[in-house]
Amino acid sequence: MEGASTKADDIAIALEEAIVSGELEPGTVLRQEQLSEQFAVSRTPVREALRRLAALGLVSFEPNRGVRVRLLSRDELREAFLVRAELESLATELAVPNMTAEDLAALDEAEERFSRLTLELRRKTRAGEHDVALIAEWARANHAFHDVIYAAANAPYVERLAKSARRTFLGRTRWAAGLDMDDLYEKNELQHRAIRAAIAAGSASGARELARDHVLSSGHLQEVILDHVAAQTRERAVRRRTA
Repeated sequence: MEGASTKADDIAIALEEAIVSGELEPGTVLRQEQLSEQFAVSRTPVREALRRLAALGLVSFEPNRGVRVRLLSRDELREAFLVRAELESLATELAVPNMTAEDLAALDEAEERFSRLTLELRRKTRAGEHDVALIAEWARANHAFHDVIYAAANAPYVERLAKSARRTFLGRTRWAAGLDMDDLYEKNELQHRAIRAAIAAGSASGARELARDHVLSSGHLQEVILDHVAAQTRERAVRRRTA
């Protein structure tokens, strides 16, 4: 049973990362037989992994339709970011006194990777290109930066709860055609730099406030996208009725 549980953990983590990064869009059907083949396991750990994702609100079991990736409502999204902001800021505060030279080097490396991807994403956005793979990689780099902080905080319960609230659904950005994201991407990069600087300076309280503001800013970004997508949906509906 322990082996099945470990496999379920691995599958749940892989699927959660794909959902959060936007690789698996809201509405995507997750078929157990395909997942069993993909992960080379029986359906037992797949079913357990899907149950865990359902408990996190990432997927839903629908009668006669299987399992679908959920699209969070605006209220759910706002609540998730409020929770994550408090937990992320707490983890950051706890991490500061524990940071070693190796941890800071890992944080620098994560920040540099995030910065490179942000610059590339901004370049493509200004050129009118929409690179889904790049957006997913950018999201993973963002998470990797914060994962260094979680590791240094050494607070597994806080980390687990914070990651369960990490439901940013960057996949929505691929639907937000015509929305200028350049300033918002730049702001995210600058916030990472500020958090890293506060941690390096040993300012636990400063790093905590910066981390909290950063998460709330990311939540605002998602609300802007939601509003934009909703407006596009209404506009298409009006055009269909008047066509």
